[in-house]
Amino acid sequence: MLKKEGNPVIKQKRIMAINDISCFGKCSLTVALPILSSAGFETAVIPTAVLSTHTGGFKNYTFLDLSDNMIKVAKHWKDTGIEFDCMYSGYLGSESQIDTTIEIADNFNIPFVFVDPVMGDNGKLYAGFSESFPEKMNILCKRADIITPNITEAALLTKTEYTEHHTKDYAEEILSKLSESCDKIIMTGLRLNPSEITTAVYQNDEIRYITNKNIDGMYHGTGDVFASSLLCGILNGLTLYTSAKIAVEHVSECILKTKELNGNVTYGVDFEQCTKGLLEKLGVIK
Repeated sequence: MLKKEGNPVIKQKRIMAINDISCFGKCSLTVALPILSSAGFETAVIPTAVLSTHTGGFKNYTFLDLSDNMIKVAKHWKDTGIEFDCMYSGYLGSESQIDTTIEIADNFNIPFVFVDPVMGDNGKLYAGFSESFPEKMNILCKRADIITPNITEAALLTKTEYTEHHTKDYAEEILSKLSESCDKIIMTGLRLNPSEITTAVYQNDEIRYITNKNIDGMYHGTGDVFASSLLCGILNGLTLYTSAKIAVEHVSECILKTKELNGNVTYGVDFEQCTKGLLEKLGVIK
């Protein structure tokens, strides 16, 4: 702890964010970086790839794989003596990038690892991922302090058959299996009721549910908004449940603001318009 004029000053926390960059479109690092920074966290990035746009709703986008550069960036930081309080990993495009992410976490001896195991939705792996990808991702999840899979990713990680008809028994079966890899889990995208969307919070063998009204439509980047907002709450000392509740409410507000302003969901949600509300909920500003 630093001191200034007799008053304690808490050291600014530093986050290492490993994810891709979409040059246009609100997702991945272009969402995570502004949200984390606005909440007061110094955020350094290791890009896994650079795309001209995100992949949802666009055609003929460019893609530059930065796998070979990831370890070079990390080595330079290590040689410079830079240290980190937290690692936050999102989209990793290959099994080798998962290996690299684990290696970086170990080399820096990072005390808190937050993993969003981005790899699928609607019961299927994303295009380009091998069938063995979930098994490799599970190794990274075992290194994590908190994981945030959606229901599809949770089913893939646990080798559980996916069903569109979710029940609490089904959710709790998957969470029980996932707890063998990580003991703090936020599982999103549960449809226990057609008119609602539910998030499950697992900690200390206890499961709590957060339910919100389902908003029709496909909104790109909401998973990144959710995970980044959740991490802000956790790093600001809020409980896992409270952080998840704030993140759920924030995503809903971002979607509604997007519908109000322009309704163009291709570009992602207008999270920028809702940042002040998020920071108030987090207690960063009054």
